[in-house]
Amino acid sequence: MGSCVSVQVSCDQLLNHLGRCFCRKLYYIQNLKENLTALEEAMEDLKAVRADLLRKVQTAEEGGLQRLHQIKVWLKRVKTIESQFNDLYSSRTVELQRLCFYGAGSRNLRLRYDYGRRVFLMLNMVEDLKSKGGFEEVAHPATRAVGEERPLQPTIVGLETILEKAWNHLMDDGTKIMGLYGMGGVGKTTLLTRINNRFCDTNDGVEIVIWVVVSGDLQIHKIQKEIGEKIGFEGVEWNQKSENQKAVDILNFLSKKRFVLLLDDIWRRVELTEIGIPNPTSENGCKIAFTTRSQSVCASMGVHDPMEVRCLGTDDAWDLFRKKVGQPTLESHPDIPEIARKVARACCGLPLALNVIGETMACKKTTQEWDHALDVLTTYAANFGAVKEKILPILKYSYDNLESDSVKSCFQYCSLFPEDALIEKERLIDYWICEGFIDGYENKKGAVDQGYEILGTLVRASLLVEGGKFNNKSYVKMHDVVREMALWIASDLRKHIGNCIVRAGFGLTEIPRVKDWKVVRRMSLVNNRIKEIHGSPECPKLTTLFLQDNRHLVNISGEFFRSMPRLVVLDLSWNINLSGLPEQISELVSLRYLDLSDSSIVRLPVGLRKLKKLMHLNLESMLCLESVSGISHLSNLKTLRLLNFRMWLTISLLEELERLENLEVLTIEITSSPALEQLLCSHR
Repeated sequence: MGSCVSVQVSCDQLLNHLGRCFCRKLYYIQNLKENLTALEEAMEDLKAVRADLLRKVQTAEEGGLQRLHQIKVWLKRVKTIESQFNDLYSSRTVELQRLCFYGAGSRNLRLRYDYGRRVFLMLNMVEDLKSKGGFEEVAHPATRAVGEERPLQPTIVGLETILEKAWNHLMDDGTKIMGLYGMGGVGKTTLLTRINNRFCDTNDGVEIVIWVVVSGDLQIHKIQKEIGEKIGFEGVEWNQKSENQKAVDILNFLSKKRFVLLLDDIWRRVELTEIGIPNPTSENGCKIAFTTRSQSVCASMGVHDPMEVRCLGTDDAWDLFRKKVGQPTLESHPDIPEIARKVARACCGLPLALNVIGETMACKKTTQEWDHALDVLTTYAANFGAVKEKILPILKYSYDNLESDSVKSCFQYCSLFPEDALIEKERLIDYWICEGFIDGYENKKGAVDQGYEILGTLVRASLLVEGGKFNNKSYVKMHDVVREMALWIASDLRKHIGNCIVRAGFGLTEIPRVKDWKVVRRMSLVNNRIKEIHGSPECPKLTTLFLQDNRHLVNISGEFFRSMPRLVVLDLSWNINLSGLPEQISELVSLRYLDLSDSSIVRLPVGLRKLKKLMHLNLESMLCLESVSGISHLSNLKTLRLLNFRMWLTISLLEELERLENLEVLTIEITSSPALEQLLCSHR
């Protein structure tokens, strides 16, 4: 059963309520003109309060303080109300005219009421904001620098003493620039990372911490790009500015900040003024710290009392090595700890070597394996005098422990990329497949899976490190000392230096002079300034040629490709000024991988159709390409990439694709429903 609730309201109450509502609406309309005038005056007062407050904030910030969050919130609300006021005030004349003519009808009355009500409410909001703008305190000491905390290895041993020494030296009022030098793999980057993270966690008045990896390929525009991203300068407009204009922008920004600039791995003098870095002084409290392998670089940067980062002492080295190997392995046989100490000593205290060899030995639980490791390490090291020459054989032991020749070949291949480069995993695997390190002839997916397994093996062996994930692509990196070791191995331990020629990021303007082209197996000329490629070198053994990212390249002569019968990988991507290829590309009868992406090539040469062994063709982002007619002749093609392509999917293009019977991977943009239907109805 339901129940009934009765509510009784007296007639007098109802009339009073209706009367109040009517009077309020009448007030909004009758007092519109006066309220608008009051609102305008209140807004002027509010702007004056804001101007006075901003002057106080600026003075405090110049003194190294940081504005309060409540100041930021108040200023944001003022900006919002100012925008709303401008919108409301823009229709002032129309509304007042409407009021003067007493427009008839309920609709006009409603419009005048709505506008009058908005004016009244905004007047109250402005008055409220104005009353809250009298802040007694506007800023406080910065509690934490704006910076990015960087990841560290879980096991760090032996750096505590030098870290404290370096930190105290850097924070001394007399220190403007600090240099850390030492051999590769000794822990300079780890030490600089610890300093970076300490700045991010301490209250020292620093406002912004900027980390930049420089490397041997010192390019001003790249450094400016990294700094620009850290301080908020990005976008098409800023990217199109010249280096001088960017330097001015950076200088104007950092001149008003107390900053710390950390430069990792510099190989020669960095011209700070060209980048836009203000000189650090005692007055501005700014600091610069950098790492390098060369003491002379420290002197060229004006640092005459640099700090040397040395290899670990015996006790610290053993402590690090022991933690990497693990107690279960050390306790698996009573003789292993003593042998392990000798192995640790053979690493010469180099943290990188201790890490790499320790992780390699973590699964060795017999004395025979440990004796063999000690024998190999001590034998190789005895053949070299300098410390650096001892390190490479030590690192090579981890290479020797790789499970197969194909994995070793995959590792060596990574040395073709520039120093500190992020190497895209799937692109790397495609290279490996086409080079024949991985059997990719039967099933592409299986080959890619095998490639990822090899990458995992190399990462676990500390021969590669994970480089992160960006734009849905995963990357790896190679430590520069490990890269040197890989190049050393590729040159047959320096016995045949010409086997592998790597001049990535050297600023070359032409193809390097080669003593004997006939012995060259791989050549990497990535990221140079080569404009034209001429000549007809005889390269009977050349299998890989990297020419990507030569943005000044405009021409490749046909003669250049005539004597490369074994070339299987040719990468010409990111050559944005290259508009054509010679017909003689048909001479590359063994070619399996061809990347022309992000180039300005207009037409594919007819000779391309003769590349019957081609397995991988990348034509992505080729916005000038007019046609792909003839690709159906590439009978062995397994991967075809056409993303960001200027041409629509047409019936003729679909017919070309359908004739590629071995095609397994196709990237293409579908921009219409008919095109999608065509593709889905295809028998392929």
